[in-house]
Amino acid sequence: MIKKAIKQNIRMFRVIVVLVMVTYTCSLKSQTIADTLSLDIQKLEKRFIDSNFLLLAAHFNVDAQKALIEQAKVWQNPTINTDFMMGADGKFFNYGKYDDGKGGHFFGQYYVQVQQLIMTAGKRGKLINMATTNAKLSELQMQDVMRNLRYQLHQDYYNLSQQLTLLQLYNEQEFQLDRLLSGMKAQLGVGNIAQKDLVRIQALSIALQQDKTDLEKSIADTQNDLKTLLQIKDTRTFIKPTGDSSATNLPQDGLDKLINQALQSNPNYILQQTTTTYQQQNLAYQKSLRNPDVTLGPNFDRNSNFAPNYVGLGVSLPLPVFNKNQGNIKSAQYTIKQQQAVTRNAETELVNNVSNAYEKLVLTVKQNSSSQQSFYNQYEVIYNNMLDSYRKREINLLEFLDFYNDYNSSQQRLLQQKLNLHLAEEELNYQIGK
Repeated sequence: MIKKAIKQNIRMFRVIVVLVMVTYTCSLKSQTIADTLSLDIQKLEKRFIDSNFLLLAAHFNVDAQKALIEQAKVWQNPTINTDFMMGADGKFFNYGKYDDGKGGHFFGQYYVQVQQLIMTAGKRGKLINMATTNAKLSELQMQDVMRNLRYQLHQDYYNLSQQLTLLQLYNEQEFQLDRLLSGMKAQLGVGNIAQKDLVRIQALSIALQQDKTDLEKSIADTQNDLKTLLQIKDTRTFIKPTGDSSATNLPQDGLDKLINQALQSNPNYILQQTTTTYQQQNLAYQKSLRNPDVTLGPNFDRNSNFAPNYVGLGVSLPLPVFNKNQGNIKSAQYTIKQQQAVTRNAETELVNNVSNAYEKLVLTVKQNSSSQQSFYNQYEVIYNNMLDSYRKREINLLEFLDFYNDYNSSQQRLLQQKLNLHLAEEELNYQIGK
């Protein structure tokens, strides 16, 4: 009876252990699912725009520059000047009124003047124009920051997609090699194969594991870049690309139309053009500084002028005798010439970049033909047949290894070709600015 009770307790303990392990495994699976963030390219970009701090900082800079437009529209504050008597003849603050029977008059002296600066030669309007252009420059800088970050985001997304697909290929090959090794070890035990054949397959398996480890490191780097762009701080989160990865077609517009579109929408090129406009506005402002500003000010003086209660109007302006702002004007003229040269170079560079990106996309699309896709599909079928043939000893080891290496290289080239297709399209979009 005691032995029977012990056996029942052991059996019950085993059942409890199994239930605990199953519960723990299910918990791990649910945790893994919860930590996996599946995103297609549209959702990825929306999250990026909503959360990236660099874009937020650039947006605040635009708002700051727009506020300076309002500041440029504000008039200068008036200035008040005063002078009053603190003491005289041993008396301090001696102010009052004589009573001479005729209404009297005041004694004690003070002076008050209010001055207002009047900007001439349209300086205020020119400053408003410069502030408006400067705000536009900030907007273009933000657009260029967004363009560069979005380009990096798309590159990382498609790189990650290619890396995960390649990892899946490595896992499948690892599974097949493990099965093959198990069968070969059994065959070696009964003396049907040589030790050197087993060693060759083991070396192949080790090389595959090393490639897989290097790939997993690259995946970790790409995940880190994407998390930084998306502002994800949870280290357990794993980003998984989803969505359609179909072939890319050539744009409907020809190269000339794409170049014209780039000249109208590329933020970096428009930034150079707008900078030229800003420098031209600065030259106009520097020339206006040759004309002196006028300061007007009514003033009141009691008991220090020829009349007891004196009211006057003061006018002040500097005489442009020596300083006519000639140095700043000449500097602004040279700055315009410099910026015009930079803009022309940016135009040449943009035209060449668009042409180059378009040509690479054309070549990549041609390479990704339907005949090549059919070839790779047939190649995979033949590979599985070769694997079965080697297990059945219908081909020798050298034939299998030679075909295996060729197949592995072809699959990697196929994945790289698909990646190149997306990257070529992204590069053209990046250069155009759309």
